[in-house]
Amino acid sequence: MTPTTTAPGPAPGRGAIRARDGGRRRRPLLLGVRHHGPGSARAVRAALEAEKPAVVLVEGPAEADALVALAGDPSMRPPVALLAHAVDDPGRAAFWPMAEFSPEWVAIRWALDRGAAVRFVDLPAAHTLAADPTWDDGEEADGGGGAEADGLRIDPLAELARTAGTTGHNAAEQWWEDVVELRGDGDPTAPFEALAEAMGALREAYGHGGHPRDLVREAYMRLQLRAAHKEFGDEVAVVCGAWHVPALTRKTTVAADRALLKGLPKVKTELTWVPWTHRRLARRSGYGAGIDAPGWYGHLFTAPDRPVERWMTKVAGLLRAEDHLVSTAHVIEAVRLAETLAALRGRPHPGLDETTDAVRAVLCEGSEVPLDLVRDRLVVGDVLGEVPAGAPAVPLQRDLSRLQRSLRLKPEAQERELDLDLRKETDGARSRLLHRLRLLGVDWGTPAAGRAGTGTFRETWRLRWEPELHVQVAEAGVWGTTVEAAATAKAESRALAATALADITALAEQCLLAGLADALPVVMRALADRAALDTDVTHLAQALPALARSLRYGDVRGTDTAALAEVAAGLAERICVGLPPACTGLDADAATAMRDRIDEVHQALVLLPDTARPADRWAGVLHRLARRDRVPGVLRGRAARLLLDEGRITEDEAAPLMSRALSPGAPPQDAAAWIEGFAGGASGGGLLLVHDERLLGLIDTWLTSVPPAAFTDVLPLLRRTFSAYEPGVRRTLGELVARGPRSDGPGRAAPGGVPGFAAALDRERADAVLPLLRLILGTEVTA
Repeated sequence: MTPTTTAPGPAPGRGAIRARDGGRRRRPLLLGVRHHGPGSARAVRAALEAEKPAVVLVEGPAEADALVALAGDPSMRPPVALLAHAVDDPGRAAFWPMAEFSPEWVAIRWALDRGAAVRFVDLPAAHTLAADPTWDDGEEADGGGGAEADGLRIDPLAELARTAGTTGHNAAEQWWEDVVELRGDGDPTAPFEALAEAMGALREAYGHGGHPRDLVREAYMRLQLRAAHKEFGDEVAVVCGAWHVPALTRKTTVAADRALLKGLPKVKTELTWVPWTHRRLARRSGYGAGIDAPGWYGHLFTAPDRPVERWMTKVAGLLRAEDHLVSTAHVIEAVRLAETLAALRGRPHPGLDETTDAVRAVLCEGSEVPLDLVRDRLVVGDVLGEVPAGAPAVPLQRDLSRLQRSLRLKPEAQERELDLDLRKETDGARSRLLHRLRLLGVDWGTPAAGRAGTGTFRETWRLRWEPELHVQVAEAGVWGTTVEAAATAKAESRALAATALADITALAEQCLLAGLADALPVVMRALADRAALDTDVTHLAQALPALARSLRYGDVRGTDTAALAEVAAGLAERICVGLPPACTGLDADAATAMRDRIDEVHQALVLLPDTARPADRWAGVLHRLARRDRVPGVLRGRAARLLLDEGRITEDEAAPLMSRALSPGAPPQDAAAWIEGFAGGASGGGLLLVHDERLLGLIDTWLTSVPPAAFTDVLPLLRRTFSAYEPGVRRTLGELVARGPRSDGPGRAAPGGVPGFAAALDRERADAVLPLLRLILGTEVTA
């Protein structure tokens, strides 16, 4: 069984061999198998039960011998994986996954139940993790290895399927199901004898050597096999990839095998068991020895009798739970169709293709939507294994497990949403844990948009536990032995190493969200030092929003934000001083970027407490920007709009600013940019124009006066501005423009009326709204 490095890796295909001499079976008993094959697993169990060897040698990292006993713990539930990582570089890691239907797992459990010894005989992880990536890529074909032909890896099962005449996009999987997985009772090891012979023929055809990695691994396995024979005599059984069986029967010398192992690089490693998932066993996850349908194979292993009937019952239960109408008659018809398809296709029993076709046609009524649900939930599945609490782990992992238990946050393979009320003690502690893990790079949870927006007492997270998170926890273990200590140490390190002011302010926000009070002094010193030295207004503007959010919402978690208020007030003052000169002489791209910074600063200032908010100073800055000719049009337009929204200027004062920007002497492109700044984006500019026909009339008058030669240049800007409006707003604007100016002047409503609407109330249409208002307000509404 070969490791998967950082992403899941190898798992060879497998076959079984029983060598005979006369009528007597020779020792050792070599069981060549395929990883994650229920038929192989049943065959291994039957062969071991018949032969009862004293020791079982399993393909896996040699250092895992110390962890074998944990596999017999009642709390150990597959799928699980052996995890090896370099002590000095935890990110260098490899996994050896095993499912309930993996032959290796079945062999281990059989040995533990019968009192037989278990040895792992593959190359030690110390060598595997230290090897050159070009020598060991962590990937292996389903057949348990593979040779190289013209630089390409050979998939043994695909070659055998092609030789047997099986065709199709999934020929190797179908051939294997027919030969092994779907076989009924009888001699379960018989097909594996032929498979082992076939592997020998393939090795002969493509060269005995195979991949350089395989040569070294097989040399080590032969040495371990000799050692086991010396200790236990003939009572030895080997469970390994079918590809390796011919190599274990080769006549070689001890000296030759040791020569292949001489000089291999080595690194200090630690091993443990970690939970795994069916989804990570699937080939689609990038796992080289993966299978297409771990859920289906798990079903075949646990339900050897009447598997099709039981599978269709599972599918029906899932679809019913999702409100799909499925009857018992549907199930019966689906079983009949699957058996008929298998007979027509010449298969011994219905396989996954036949059951899927039957499910699609009968239970899903031809629709791919419910079928995708079946594939995701059942064919692949979200089964997550469990390991005993006593399994070796880095101190950080033990502290995380303790917190998960105390906060009732159980790791789950299936994604779920978690709503937190930060006013509750437990939810607040959960939030701090998830934020601390994110700071450490362990993305178990991802913030999501919840029922309420940012800044409320609620948070929404999407949680999903992936096996690779164990590696990330091991990597984060270099920062400390507890989650809080590790997050504090990493935050302090990032603060000292940060060069961008916005990075430090974002880090300060993370520390507040994570409740890292001990890290805040270091972060605040770095923030104050960087803010004092940074003279770039853009950097200051990028840094202020994070500080404003922290000041506004930090008290929800009971954190002290007094130091942040001083820094935020200083940043705001420096922005007010430096922004006007920074806005002059900008090209179009720089002006657009600066507009975004102005929006962010304006929103951030609203969040600042009164003691840190230079409201009048900021309004003065916007006045200067709105009236300064050297400022790009998009910035002048946005400044005028912000002043209008804040009530700092009236619509009567905004009209001259627009008239000046859209005057015949203004360059058309600059005028279009002013319109984009004033009425563009999601700022509600469309509704403003709907309700103030005077401003709409100014734009209409300017647009009709643009020379034809310049119109082509301003059209993209205008299209970008008006395409962002809601369809109803665009339709209303079109109707207003088509109607033309009112008789009482642009923007002036008739006495008692509203701009753009009739002067008198249409009572019949108004009364139609009353029932809806009653539902919304929950009270009686009268005209």
